[in-house]
Amino acid sequence: MLKGIPPLLSPDLLHVLASMGHGDELVLADANFPATTHARRLIQLPGGTAPAVLEAVLQLLPLDDFVPCAAWTMQVVGDPAARPPVVAQFDAVLQAHGAAPSAALERFDFYTRAAQAFAIVATGETRIYGNLLLKKGVVRP
Repeated sequence: MLKGIPPLLSPDLLHVLASMGHGDELVLADANFPATTHARRLIQLPGGTAPAVLEAVLQLLPLDDFVPCAAWTMQVVGDPAARPPVVAQFDAVLQAHGAAPSAALERFDFYTRAAQAFAIVATGETRIYGNLLLKKGVVRP
């Protein structure tokens, strides 16, 4: 345990966050997401919900502010305009950290992008559509 580091962040996740560069992407995945299938690097955090993990991650990870959107969720199949409650929670956390709300990607576009991500964090989120892709920004002096 370290002072000032959210206890939800494991040593493996801290290493991933520190290793990422500007523009690299990180996926926070729900328990139903095929994380093992798609991950180049997989971090297991089964004890936390996706919004709780997002809150912890954003205490250390800057989001890209050179792009119009730095966070994406997965569209609801058959209802692309729907915003599930877990997505509303993501957006509230993002906005609390000064970031724009998330945009939605079609399901298979999300899978394709997740497979190219720097890492996937498999959370204990049990709500469907509890998946979020983040683009890392720069730490300014």
